[in-house]
Amino acid sequence: MNKTFLHKTFSCLVCLLIGLTVFMTGCGSNGSKTAEAVKDKPAATASETQKPKEKELNGARNTPIVIAAKKVGPAVVGITNKAYVRDFFNRVALAERGTGSGVIYDKSGLIATNNHVVEGAQEIIVSLSDGRSIKGKVLGADAATDLAVVKIDAANLPVATLGDSSTLQVGEPAIAIGNPLGLEFRGSVTAGVISALNRSIEIGDRKYTLIQTAAAINPGNSGGALVNADGEVVGINSAKIAVSGVEGIGFAIPVNTAKPILTALAKQGRVIRPYVGASLVDKEFADRYGFDVDVHGGLLIMKLVQGGPLAAAGIQTGDIITKFAGEKVSKVAELRAKIAEHKVGDKVEVTILRNGNEMTKTVVLQEYPKDTQQ
Repeated sequence: MNKTFLHKTFSCLVCLLIGLTVFMTGCGSNGSKTAEAVKDKPAATASETQKPKEKELNGARNTPIVIAAKKVGPAVVGITNKAYVRDFFNRVALAERGTGSGVIYDKSGLIATNNHVVEGAQEIIVSLSDGRSIKGKVLGADAATDLAVVKIDAANLPVATLGDSSTLQVGEPAIAIGNPLGLEFRGSVTAGVISALNRSIEIGDRKYTLIQTAAAINPGNSGGALVNADGEVVGINSAKIAVSGVEGIGFAIPVNTAKPILTALAKQGRVIRPYVGASLVDKEFADRYGFDVDVHGGLLIMKLVQGGPLAAAGIQTGDIITKFAGEKVSKVAELRAKIAEHKVGDKVEVTILRNGNEMTKTVVLQEYPKDTQQ
């Protein structure tokens, strides 16, 4: 009986050892494969590991802002501007000049951004939301509207939907998505409201009509998306009033203003617009720089482009423009805005003062050439 018991016990131990050997061998193999699989698999990003499942969000949490951010966020990219600089030892190298944001608006790889984000760049690096970094090409840029188009060659790109900014109402939700303070904070989402529409802002001698928003916009957000609660891009974030003690005042270019500009830049690399061909001084400029001149509430012509629209109409240096197309003008920015309402070839009545005498000339607007003042 003892022999039988020992034999059975021995047999069980052998089976157990064999089973353990098979089990451990199997675990080692699978563990190795699993380790290899884990090693080959890219590490999950913070957004992936922290992203809650849709079904776990109740109605109070899964707000239109959350839904809109999920819809547009993947199409917002980082844009790094690089240019050649000389170091202490006079060596030339590519260096980062700054970072901004952009919005993929076409599956072919077209990205809307600001002109000042890509200005002066010798190389553009586009950082996608999925972790890819791709060299981009500036197809065109327009300083007059602070817009630019960058092109990348890549597959499986998320695309944002461009909405209709004419339907915006003051007080409705607004979401700003971009990369404030650089790529370290890429894809940041801030929410506020549409604070005002058609806000006229003068920067230098240019006048912009912008959307004002309370959504926080910081350096690096430039070129990013201003989104409505339907998940549509209604503006391209462009500027912020940077004054000590002032918060919650940001600006975006209305998407309806941007659309034709982006189309022109993507197709022909520039925007064809009219000009008058003159260097002008208004009262504000004269007072600021101490010019002892009386502009009579108009615009003093300091210099004319030979053969330009004003010169061709018989207008001379020293004349003062008081009206353009029948409307009074007292600032250079106002004249630029009125010129922008017309097309190349349009005939416009321009009223001037010459030696105290008022006269009106018919000016045929010409195409704005590069490196020429209006």
